[in-house]
Amino acid sequence: MAQVFHHSINTVARGSMVLGAIAVATSGYLVLYAARSPMVTRQGEAREQPIPFSHVHHVRGVGLDCRYCHTSVEQGSFAGIPPTSICMNCHRQIWSDSPTLEPVRSSFRENRPIHWVRVHDLPDFVYFDHSIHVNKGVGCTTCHGQVDQMPLVWQQNTLLMEWCLGCHRAPEKFLRPKEEVFSTSWRPPPDQLERGRELVKAYHVRTRTSCSTCHR
Repeated sequence: MAQVFHHSINTVARGSMVLGAIAVATSGYLVLYAARSPMVTRQGEAREQPIPFSHVHHVRGVGLDCRYCHTSVEQGSFAGIPPTSICMNCHRQIWSDSPTLEPVRSSFRENRPIHWVRVHDLPDFVYFDHSIHVNKGVGCTTCHGQVDQMPLVWQQNTLLMEWCLGCHRAPEKFLRPKEEVFSTSWRPPPDQLERGRELVKAYHVRTRTSCSTCHR
């Protein structure tokens, strides 16, 4: 029986299979890369807020402690968005006639909350407790970055699971003394690993990496 296909078709077929495998692998890589890219994670993207609030001014300039506005960060799972009444503690006397702050005054008069844009927004299937981390020596800037240098707050880190696991697997790299948790000027010392291991023992930190730790 005469051969229907030319023998070169075998080469074409093998080449097509190789190119197909490369195309599938490349597509998978691009999908994974896109999922970790800033256009998806929104890492480094400053968020516009309904009222221009500058952490540079309030933290670095005025010297406000994180806990003055985020009142529940040490006891609750959420850091807390400050109610307008906290803003008005100062702005009854300072910039009390500023047109820019009229939405704040209006919110206070009408007992209506300001709808701030959430920057660090974890998926609903992720459990995260601020108080646990704060009371184990994890500093605010470890996760949120140098907020004292942010006119508008942006997401410093990816917030992906692999980023969380980096700390959970090696907490000694990131822990600091509890009295420095809310400091924006603290920097890791040259012997951070040695000191970090001491803090892991002192604060009874466990390297929890099981799924149920964060997915409950």
